[in-house]
Amino acid sequence: MSSITIEPLFYHCHIEKTTIPIHSSKPKPFIPLFLHCSSSNFNTSNASSFYSFKQPHRSNSLAFAASSIDTISTLQSSHHDDALFSKSFPINQIHMVEGKITVRLEQGKDLRTWELRVGCNLLGKWVLHWGVSHVDDVGREWDQPPSNMIPPESVLIKDYAIETPLKKSFSSDEGDTFHEVRIDTKPNNEISAINFVLKDEETGVWYQNMGRDFKIPLLDFLKEDTNVIGPKGGLSLWPGTLGQISNTLHKSDANVHKGQQYNSSESRDSKQENSQLEGFCVEMPITKKVSINNSVSISIKKCYESWAVKNILYFETDLPGDIVLHWGVCRDDSRRWEVPPAPHPPETVTFEDRALRTQLQPRDSGNGSSVLITLGEEFSGFLFVLKQNENTWFKYMGNDFYIPLSSSGREDRSEDVKRGVSEEAGQESSFFAFTEGIFNDMRNLVTDISSEKSQKRKPKEAKESILQEIERLAAEAFNFFRSSVPTFSEEAAAEYEASTESETLTPDPKVCSGTGTGYEIVCQGFNWESHKSGRWYRELKEKASELASLGCTVVWLPPPTESVSPEGYMPKDLYNLNSRYGNIDELKDLVKTFHEVGIKALGDAVLNHRCAHYQNNNGIWNKFGGLLNWDDRAVVADDPHFQGRGNKSSGDNFHAAPNIDHSQEFVRKDLKEWLCWLRKEVGYDGWRLDFARGFWGGYVKDYLDASEPYFSVGEYWDSLSYTNGEMDHNQDAHRQRIVDWITATNGTSGAFDVTTKGILHSALERCEYWRLSDQQGKPPGVIGWWPSHAVTFIENHDTGSTQGHWRFPIGKEMQGYAYILTHPGTPSVFFDHIFSHYETEIEKLISLRKRNKIHCRSVVQISKAERDVYAAIIDEKIAMKMGPGHFKPPSGSQKWSLAIEGRDYKIWEAS
Repeated sequence: MSSITIEPLFYHCHIEKTTIPIHSSKPKPFIPLFLHCSSSNFNTSNASSFYSFKQPHRSNSLAFAASSIDTISTLQSSHHDDALFSKSFPINQIHMVEGKITVRLEQGKDLRTWELRVGCNLLGKWVLHWGVSHVDDVGREWDQPPSNMIPPESVLIKDYAIETPLKKSFSSDEGDTFHEVRIDTKPNNEISAINFVLKDEETGVWYQNMGRDFKIPLLDFLKEDTNVIGPKGGLSLWPGTLGQISNTLHKSDANVHKGQQYNSSESRDSKQENSQLEGFCVEMPITKKVSINNSVSISIKKCYESWAVKNILYFETDLPGDIVLHWGVCRDDSRRWEVPPAPHPPETVTFEDRALRTQLQPRDSGNGSSVLITLGEEFSGFLFVLKQNENTWFKYMGNDFYIPLSSSGREDRSEDVKRGVSEEAGQESSFFAFTEGIFNDMRNLVTDISSEKSQKRKPKEAKESILQEIERLAAEAFNFFRSSVPTFSEEAAAEYEASTESETLTPDPKVCSGTGTGYEIVCQGFNWESHKSGRWYRELKEKASELASLGCTVVWLPPPTESVSPEGYMPKDLYNLNSRYGNIDELKDLVKTFHEVGIKALGDAVLNHRCAHYQNNNGIWNKFGGLLNWDDRAVVADDPHFQGRGNKSSGDNFHAAPNIDHSQEFVRKDLKEWLCWLRKEVGYDGWRLDFARGFWGGYVKDYLDASEPYFSVGEYWDSLSYTNGEMDHNQDAHRQRIVDWITATNGTSGAFDVTTKGILHSALERCEYWRLSDQQGKPPGVIGWWPSHAVTFIENHDTGSTQGHWRFPIGKEMQGYAYILTHPGTPSVFFDHIFSHYETEIEKLISLRKRNKIHCRSVVQISKAERDVYAAIIDEKIAMKMGPGHFKPPSGSQKWSLAIEGRDYKIWEAS
């Protein structure tokens, strides 16, 4: 390996000493050096006088690098070195991992007890959902076990089941690390069997036995049950996820322990005195889908030469292995591939005269590979696909990856806009993502109307229509730019919050800002199972007074429309309000009852997607019925599953149902009328907006301006940042995306503070309370940047309930509520937690919040954020601490009295 060293010779040239490695056999891609020179007379003739080359070793393998140096050395000013375009594409692969589930029943040491062990040797967040069957049960298979059977850290599920997390264990015969749970039992004449299912909370997948619960017999009269596992019943087949297994049990000495005859005089009646409980061990194969997340990132810089402008593309990916970039360029929107002229990167070959193939070079960090490509200004786009091996090619949603070149240098790079760009690598500003499409549309329209051919064939009316479309696009771009107020500086946030203080904190029924008064306490009034009774509206009506006395001021109700799925999130006929939760009259009566006790009601509006009534000629379900009988123009064009004829989606697609194209004027008109009808007919006071990242926040503003809600909150949900499986401390990029969405709504809606929930997970689960302070000493979630629009929560119907997609750390729930009910933002409390053993503690916290007038903009002063303790003072009225570490409020002019104390949290009030 050789190197060249560049040293600056003149003080007025802003060049730092740089060493460029050069491999004699395989040169590395050259990284351009952008020279920041104060001299306005800098040109190619005197460029060499600004620096010298020291080359201690061989000088070959510089062909491509030299051409890049020639290009870079002709830069004429210092303001062109910023990346004008940057985009990161996710590459997600699903791998099937094989493992096994082990079910073992063996005798305890005292010969009177038995131990059931259920384990799995695959990584995951495994939970055992279990209960027992009693001898005299009629019509009910599950009951909660006696307390002496319940392992530590178990959670009660209503009155019929237990959920116990599996823990790591090194006790397997093969020495593997198992996740395992152990349940001790003493056979008697009351409990006949243990029932269970196994769930992986990371994926939300349940593992059952032939679609039914697993059953472990504790009495011999279960031997005729074909679902029984163990010598009493045998096991013939575990279909689906668990695969097929032999019904032959492993009865070797190593894994089968014969049960001893139990003393009938103590606990068995005469019917069972001769029975024996037999031990066994059964191993079953299991396959689990594991998602491997990689990405590919491209950044573009403009190089301004005296004779031309060049596009410099830096391409990198963290995909492992020898990655081949199959690429080309195009000159227009047809995206026809062609080969650009040389120079090309090293190890590039031509493929069928239509494309190039370049072997990516390993990055110095050892993680992934990269390449640098220089292209002329005459090309409008860069096209590529990636090859990992002979059988693995990567495309983008079934199409070639496409990067626009012609528009990458046209965006406004003012300081205000720069603040909108996330500082995290690979994240693209929502401003550029949106305006890029608008500018392309405007450019095409202008080209169309100004071309000589178009002038001859288009009538006057068509030209005027095009001009009107250009005007509309320009207005959208301007409005979006004007409302783009991303990451707030502390001063800007304080100024904005102060400017709206009087409006937001003074209730005014005539002003419908969508963010309420600032003193709201939200309750999610349902869970994932609420639809099963068929009378949820009536059940919830009975609890209206209790919710009001608890302190809840807003209740979020489930989706009200007819739906393909019983939970309501696959809506079909939007005007049919007879759902599995009840009929329209029961819904109206429920909302009326809430209003009588002083509670506002939010409707769950699913606007992103809608299930169709009819199929098209290809058998695709994309035509709708009911009052809103849309055709396939209402479906976005870039969802490959539903063959829509609308425009491309303005957000992420939800692939289970047709995604609605909100750019269509008839769609927006119909949805605004529907929301206004719901407000008038049902009496809803506002909205919870489902899957808000599926469509642009500007459309949300349109809907809220029309329906004028008292309160609105959007579910803008995506993944936090992780490195090597551990959550990053800095989650600014994540909360920035939520803030960007709120900004796009022009501040008419709040959003769930998913960032705060995720950080609380890691802080409490790992005893890492230092995570609860960002680099500026502020709360690290959305409440640290825009608290008046942040709706905080710890659990909902997706993350908790029986879905459990992202369950809050078990046993830490009250620490979470101690945080969100004392801090700014608008807290949301989950129904399952209110009507549980947490009710009394939650009621005390809500009462304390109201008594001290803590609101959505309350000021937080973080006193401690250390490994084992977090402490803060809020509005100088209350002090709180979480974690096992020590904290006492500072003594001084204020006197503090302990108001609430719970497991690993304390809260004081100022006297």
